[in-house]
Formats: sequence, C-alpha cells, structure tokens
Amino acid sequence: MTDPMPPVPLPAAAPDEGMPVAPRLPPAIVVTDLPDADDVALISDGLDAFNVQETGTDDRRPLAVLVKDPETGRVLGGLTGRTSLGLLFVDLFYLPPALRGSGIGSEILRQAEREGRNRGCRSGVLYTITFQAPDFYRRHGWRAFGEIPCDPPGTSRVFMTKDLV
Repeated sequence: MTDPMPPVPLPAAAPDEGMPVAPRLPPAIVVTDLPDADDVALISDGLDAFNVQETGTDDRRPLAVLVKDPETGRVLGGLTGRTSLGLLFVDLFYLPPALRGSGIGSEILRQAEREGRNRGCRSGVLYTITFQAPDFYRRHGWRAFGEIPCDPPGTSRVFMTKDLV
C-alpha cells in the first residue's frame, strides 16, 4: 500500500561558499492535546499576518467582558472573543449558576456587541450547544444559521449570527 500523503519536498537551503546542499527531511507532523503556548501563538500570528497581507486590514483584537467580585477583584465569569475583519467572534461565555437569571448575562452580551460595533464590526458569530444557551441568544436577536449533531446523542452545536449595524 502506498502512502496517500507523499512527503512534501522542501526547498534546499542556499549553498554556503561551495558547500554541497544536503537534502532536507520532510517536516514531522505531531498531534497533541498539550500544545505549547508559543506554538499556538506562532500559528495564530502566522494566520493573522497572512490575513493582513491578503486584505490590507490589520484589525484583529482580543475582547473580554469580565464579571469581577467587587471585594476581591477576582474574575467570576464573563465573555471572551475577538474582533477581526468586520466580525465579532464570541468564543466563550460563562457565568456561575448564582449569577444566572439576574440580567448580568444580557448586559455582558450587550457590552460585547457594543464594543464590536465600536470596532467596526457589521456582524457577530458564535456557537453554542443545545443544552447551553441558544434560547438566551435568540432572545437577544441572534439567529441560527447551522446546526451540527454532536455527543451526547440528541445534542447539537448551534451556529448563530447577529447583524450589529
């Protein structure tokens, strides 16, 4: 049986003053669940540089809306995401059970959307899971544009968007 992915030839290194050019080995591919933060940054920064080169737009910024304990300053929950190329991405949103249903989640989402608009975002995008918060987002004007089954059986990831302009 032949390997379905033959080695990718890499360009040879530039010769040094008459030194022979040794062939380079193909790169190793490693699967891990513990990537080094520097490795993740290299991939993120590389993709960001490519996007800037292709679009001429350098507007990628992280975003966090944090809920802090007023006495200790400790983060209790909140929202993380980013803005890029006219989109607000909501990546993570968590509140401890004691804070749910108090209106604080709605305020967090409003502030994230407002900041997205301030940064020039036309739309927002996120995904949630059917047992998490799709109804919460729907109540705030988000609409589903796709759904993909996942585990446990009967559960789906729900992809949602909202116009911000």
